[in-house]
This record gives sequence, C-alpha cells and structure tokens, in this order.
Amino acid sequence: MSRTRTTSFAVRFLIALLLAAPLAAQAHVELPLIFGNGAVLQRDKPIRVWGWSGPHARVQVQFDHSKADVTADAKGRWHAVFPAHAAGGPFQLSVRSGKDEIVSHDLLVGDVYLASGQSNMEFELYKARNAAAEIAHATDGAIRQIKIPDSWSIQPSDHLSASHWVAASPDTAAQFSAVAYFFAREIRADQHVPIGIINDNWGGSRIEPWMDAQTAGVKPDAIKARVERDDAAEAKAIAATRQHLVQRWPGVIGANPADAEQARYAATNLDQRGWQPINVPGYWESQGYYGMDGVAWYRTTFELNAADAAAGVTLGLGMIDDSDHAWLDDRLIGTTDNGWDKPRLYRVAPGALKAGRHTLAIRVDDLGAGGGIHGDAALLYIQPDHAARRAFPGPWRFRPEAVTLVPANNNNQIATLLYNQMIHPLLPLAIRGVIWYQGEANATEQDAFKYRDQFAALIRQWRRDFRQPALPFLWVQLANFKSGVDTTTSSPWAMLRESQSTALALPHTAQAVTIDVGNPDNIHPTDKQTVGHRLALAARHVVYGESLLYSGPVYRAMTIEGHAIRLHFASPGSALKTRGDVLAGFTIATSDRHFHAATARIDGDDVVVRSADVSRPVAVRYGWSENPAAANLVNAAGLPASPFRTDHW
Repeated sequence: MSRTRTTSFAVRFLIALLLAAPLAAQAHVELPLIFGNGAVLQRDKPIRVWGWSGPHARVQVQFDHSKADVTADAKGRWHAVFPAHAAGGPFQLSVRSGKDEIVSHDLLVGDVYLASGQSNMEFELYKARNAAAEIAHATDGAIRQIKIPDSWSIQPSDHLSASHWVAASPDTAAQFSAVAYFFAREIRADQHVPIGIINDNWGGSRIEPWMDAQTAGVKPDAIKARVERDDAAEAKAIAATRQHLVQRWPGVIGANPADAEQARYAATNLDQRGWQPINVPGYWESQGYYGMDGVAWYRTTFELNAADAAAGVTLGLGMIDDSDHAWLDDRLIGTTDNGWDKPRLYRVAPGALKAGRHTLAIRVDDLGAGGGIHGDAALLYIQPDHAARRAFPGPWRFRPEAVTLVPANNNNQIATLLYNQMIHPLLPLAIRGVIWYQGEANATEQDAFKYRDQFAALIRQWRRDFRQPALPFLWVQLANFKSGVDTTTSSPWAMLRESQSTALALPHTAQAVTIDVGNPDNIHPTDKQTVGHRLALAARHVVYGESLLYSGPVYRAMTIEGHAIRLHFASPGSALKTRGDVLAGFTIATSDRHFHAATARIDGDDVVVRSADVSRPVAVRYGWSENPAAANLVNAAGLPASPFRTDHW
C-alpha cells in the first residue's frame, strides 16, 4: 500500500511539471487598461509604461520608434521608461514576452488631466445646458475620455475595473463628464494638442475615500471591519424588504422592469386593495423598501371646484427619482426621463377638467440608489391658474410592479476605498494636472472646517503618488445652492468654500469660483460650460504660464476706518466692478459677533463697507451663505470674487 501511494504521488508530480512547463515558456503579458487602444499619453515628460508577465520574465516594450528591454520582478511586474515625447500621433505601443504579445493602437501624445470628485464632475454632457447642440458639435476625436467605473477595494489595487478610452464624437460625447469636456475643449483650442481626460469620480463621495490610509489617518483592518459590519447590516435590511414584498405582492421581485406595462395601474377606477400608504415626499428606501430598484406606482386623489377646472391647473409633483409617467383621470399629462433632481411641473389646460374628484397616478422608474417622489414638500402642490397653490390632501397609496433588490453601496463614504481601486491603479502615470469638483458631501457643520486640512493633505499625497511635486491642482469652489443647512450663526457651505480657498496657499493651484452660476434649487446646475471655461482659464495661467485674467478679486486685508471697514483686494490687471447696479452681499459686525446687512462701495482697488446699525465694526463677511445670490463683486472679465470673512470666529 505504501509503495502504491508513493508511485501515484510521483506520477502526479511529474504530470504537474509537464503541465506547468508550457505555461512557463509562454509567460502571459498584460498591460493596464490605461494603456489600451486610443489612449492619450502625456507629452514632454518621460513616458512610464508598466504591466505584468511571468516572474523574472524578459519583456520587450516598444513605443513609436523607442524600445526598452526590461525584466519583471519576482511578482511579475515590469516597468519601462521612454524619453519625453512631443505631442502627436497616432502611435502604437507593443509589449512582448516570449511568444505572448499585446499591441495597443491609435495612441496619441498630448496633455492628460485627471478629472475627479463627486457628482458635479461626473455629471454627463447630455444633461448640460444646450446638450443637443453641444453633442452634435463634439466632432474632435483628439479629445478623449476614459471613464473609471465606480469601484472600491479594501487594499490598494494595481488593476482598474473594466474601462476603455473613447474619442469624442456625436455618438459618444453624451457620456463624457460635462465639466471635463468643456475644459478639454478650451485647452485643446489653446494648446493645439490632443487632450485626454481620466474621468475618475463617484457621485456623493466624501473626500476621505479618495485618500490613502496614512493620509486619511485610518488602519486597513479597521476599514475591513467596518465594511464587513456594513455588509451584514445590508443583508439584514434586504432580507426585511424581501419579506415585506413577498407577503404583499408575490411575483414583483425579479420581474423585468422592461416588461412592465406602461399604464397598468393608471386607470381611475382601479381596484386599490393591497396598495399600501406611503409618505410623500420621501425616498421609498426609508419607508420599508430598502434596496428596491425598478418600477413602482403612486396614486392619490384631489378635488377641484368648477372655477379651478375651468381655469386650468399646474401640478407640482416634487422631484422623482429617476423617471416618471403621470396620468390624471386616465390621461397622460407628463413624462420626464432620467431626471432624479428635476422638479416635475405638469400643466393641464383650461377646460380639460371638470369639477369634482380627480385621480392622479404616477409610474416611477428607479434606475438605482434612491427611488420615488422626494425633495422639498413645497414642490408638491396643486396650482389653479386663478388661485393660490395648495398641497395635495393625500393620502398617497403605493404599489411596486417589477423590482429587484440591490444593496445600497455606501463605500463612497468610507476612507481609502475609492483611492485604492480608482486612483492607485493609475500610478505612476505621467499626467499634466488634476481638475477636482468635490465638497458637497463634506459641507456639514461637523466637517466643513476640517476639510481645509484634508484637502491640502490630499493634494500633497497625490503629488507624491504621481511623482510630480509640482503637479497642477485646479478645483471648482462649491456653487450657490439652497442646501437647507444654514443657521443664523453658521453656514457649512460657506465654511467649506473657505476651506477650499485655503488650499490656494499651496503652489501650482487655482480655483474656479462658481457662486454665480449654480442653481439654488438643484445641487447639479446645468451650466457646466462656465465651470469648464473658468477651470481652463486657471489652467492656462497655472499650467501653461499665460498672463491673463484667470481669477476674480481676492480679499487680502482690512483696515478699520471709524464707522466703516476698508477691504483691500488683489485683482491683478483688472479693476473691481459689480455685476448689477449696486454692490451687495456684505455683512458687518461689532465684537458681539452679530452680523448686519451692510452697504458697500468700490474705491479703487478697495471696497468700503458700513452699516447704520454698526458704529464700531470689527469684521466683515462677503457671500457668507450657502446661496449667496446677492454677492456681485467681480472684475472686468466678469469673474466673481470668492466669498470670504475677515474674522476667525
């Protein structure tokens, strides 16, 4: 028995060696996705190319007419460096190891920008102002984007999730980051070189997930434990939703939303037995339907008198995540596709309705994350043309039709997870600069002030990671928006803007101030052209050394002059001006720290601020609110001054 076992083991060992031999002789070779077909590589800097093969394998790499012979390390990673290359293309990149070869075609050399942050950077071109015309004119194939999918990892990863380069065209540009595209278009026109955009963002993300563990001040083991706890809680919540749905509506889970009948539950005389009450507005996830995506219905009724019906009405249906079809008395009155953050306003013409009770039915198609009728309750109303608006009387009833259960992914809130999977695999790619649009998720009472240290730390860390100590870093300061978190004594959004401005103390930085182009009622304003333009102005100065007006007036110092305070500004090459007739947006305070509305006037390069209510002023604030609509100090180019405060209270 012992001999038989020994012989059997020897045979198996020999077979294993024979099977392994061809694999060793034909070592696999791999390139990161960032070097795939259509890639844009950074001009005028050494081109670093890396990848993987068999351990200690010889690898031949060729780019254009340059060649490099390198040897992989014990883990199979290899790294080649080519001399700096002028802009141009198309070129070919080939990598060979043994009989295995990879070839990437149609590579360009130009300027590469990493565009990162949260949803306002992710915001696609098809949602932007004048989207149809912008997309139709997106015919420059030398502007290219690679979109990094939302992805995360507990440990730093070397591999990106599936992604590829795409050249701008009317068929592809709709999915480009709008801010990045408008930025790239202007830089392309100014520099006349190909522009590559690494579209690397995740909507709703905080800043901490974009840092490495050391910078974020966390331990990987602690992050792993948190993820495991969150996963367990997710599984429990999903199970509760499943039980809730199966008990009331067997068959809705797993039904294909694409097969749902468009008007199945729209009829006025519908039998509503089994429908459940639901609070409106409010995401359905918070009302017993956690993790549910797909198609669901809302219904309610309301009364109109004869005068209301004859005059015609507008129905405000709040904001609906994501798409909707609305019926009134069996008639379709409005639809909106993929507009989770757009208030719904559907008008019914005079004479189309009669006095009496009316039935409203709304089909909601939720594509992911939050679902249902949400937003400010003031956006839900009945507005007769001749009378004051009034709220829907309710109650609202609810029924799913075809849904799936998907755990909510909150990993964009957890430190290091996005950096590990969405930034680390890019290293040590040579890039021209970073454009950043993030901060809304950190604009809270607890977080807005400490953001200044976090933001500066992130900039320093990324510069180390990309091996570029002077890597230009440009960002968008938060736009004006009614977040609802301002109080009489604090404004987290204003504080976060100040934290962003603090990072200007670092060299090779600039910010685009956007307090004049936001939408007070929508955290995702559609004017991304102005945002991209202001970032491009900043890049032309910081990155390319052009002398031009790239920034609005910047507060420098103050002097108390009796009952007034004189503010000193730096606005090189441009006089101070106002957007409108009267300079506004200033408040002034005494040592009691109570701010009063103030009048202000321009005096050369200064602004003089005073108030009849303040006889001994000690501090001024400008644009210090989440939605500083009145703030209108600009320079000759119309670039707005950044909000600021002279106090440190």
